[in-house]
Amino acid sequence: MKYLYVMLMENRRNLNLEIVQKHVNHLRSLEQNGKLYLCGPFTDYAGGIEILVADSFEEAKKIAESDPFISEGYKTFELRTLEVANKDNNYLI
Repeated sequence: MKYLYVMLMENRRNLNLEIVQKHVNHLRSLEQNGKLYLCGPFTDYAGGIEILVADSFEEAKKIAESDPFISEGYKTFELRTLEVANKDNNYLI
């Protein structure tokens, strides 16, 4: 069974160009290593989302905690495990 890990982030401090660049570099590294499924900011909420590919919740948590937004205190996060439902698994029926 395949799982993805949804990292929901909430802003705690104002962002600046330096921290955004560190975050983008982190995202690029995750993508190059096959650990990022998708990401982006919300348009109607002060935060964003990353959907991570990891072998376990523990690995996903380590990835989340290594994001400069988190490690430098700009955002907090919640991590959720998403069980993928699609036509290949009959939408989990």
